[in-house]
Amino acid sequence: MKENEKNFNRLQVILDALVMIFSYMTGWYAMVSSSRRGGMGVLPREFYFMALVAIVPFFLILYYAFNLYVPNRLEGRRREGSNIIKANAVGGLVAMAVLYLLRQMDVSRMLLSVFLVLNVSLTILERNLVRMVLMRARSLGLNQRYILLVGYSRAAEEYIDRIVQNPQWGYKVLGILSDDTEAGTRYRGVEVLGPIGSLHTLLTYHTPDEIAITVGLNEYYKLERIVAMCEKSGVHTKFIPDYSNIIPTKPYTEDILGLPVINIRHVPLSNTFNATMKRIVDVVGSVFCIVLFSPVMLLTAVAIKTTSKGPIIFSQERVGLHNKPFRMYKFRSMEQQTEAEEQRGWTTRNDPRVTTVGKFIRRTSIDEMPQFFNVLKGDMSLVGPRPERPQFVEKFREEIPRYMVKHQVRPGMTGWAQVHGYRGNTSIRKRIDYDLYYIENWTMSLDVKILVMTLFKGFVNKNAY
Repeated sequence: MKENEKNFNRLQVILDALVMIFSYMTGWYAMVSSSRRGGMGVLPREFYFMALVAIVPFFLILYYAFNLYVPNRLEGRRREGSNIIKANAVGGLVAMAVLYLLRQMDVSRMLLSVFLVLNVSLTILERNLVRMVLMRARSLGLNQRYILLVGYSRAAEEYIDRIVQNPQWGYKVLGILSDDTEAGTRYRGVEVLGPIGSLHTLLTYHTPDEIAITVGLNEYYKLERIVAMCEKSGVHTKFIPDYSNIIPTKPYTEDILGLPVINIRHVPLSNTFNATMKRIVDVVGSVFCIVLFSPVMLLTAVAIKTTSKGPIIFSQERVGLHNKPFRMYKFRSMEQQTEAEEQRGWTTRNDPRVTTVGKFIRRTSIDEMPQFFNVLKGDMSLVGPRPERPQFVEKFREEIPRYMVKHQVRPGMTGWAQVHGYRGNTSIRKRIDYDLYYIENWTMSLDVKILVMTLFKGFVNKNAY
């Protein structure tokens, strides 16, 4: 299996190199066409072809540096694409610096520009095509990687669940070793083969590609012995902790003079630079949206005022950043109510309180547009977990573990949960799972992705009524 991984890496290097050559030659052809029309590019073609001999190995080294040849079946498209962009950006900057230091003004900048744009685009396309072919092959049982689990626990079951649900990953569990579960016990087709002490004997007859330590919390005292046995086998070993409900998916670790420390929660937006960049985007984005959607908001205001009694804007107390309350604005979509009636609960399907205009603006999320002013004020963000009313916050903080973590960032007009359909009268637990993923994995590119997804499927939603 390791030999197969090496062969695949060699093939991937060749494909990337071919893409680079094609992108470079296309840039050279564009430069030649430009020079014929009187533009730059007076150096002979031999110069550019000799430069190609240095450029391809240099960019391949950059790809290695940005972990683009590390075997990782679970690597996401977004991260891989980001690494490709970073590698090419560094390559382009180095090329420009070299040209400046050599005082080489005759080299075509058009060639470099076309090369970088094409190389990024075609490499991402090429790698996605390869990914699709591999995923198809693995789902058919080819290119498998065999894993042995040591320890029967909730972590072991969750790991097996994910492998069974994603055959395209190409993982197959050989079995489980456990001291607390009887041999022959099966979970989703995976059998308990015997006690942990039989690991050495089992490895004598079977050599898995990986060993995953999945012992339960009550067996952590065995870890040192188990790790020693696994490392003695020479097989790559990984640890899947049985406390995933406590530690985040991307734990924030520190090294205190050789002592590893795992922080319970890593929030990227607690970083001042990240928070500042997000705030700048919020201010610019909210001003742009207020101007862009002003005709829609004006027509909505007129429709509300002429069809029902009461104010145009409805404000309601919500809980925001650091558990601080604020007034969130919406276009009024219900008949005017007393404060006690407002506390009744969530809107349900065919709720008699919703007006005719209200049904339309709720269904299309037009009622949320006044929140652009909340974003401008700093109460909210364009993207983040949706804010909730104080009485529900008090209720959920007792019922749902980690619910209050969502208040470590500004609430948003749209969020990771909303673009996956969790809005309105849907599972709060699922919504919190998505909110926590967003909080722990925030990047500016994730915000952009959520905004794009909102444009296509976030405005009109079957759960909005």
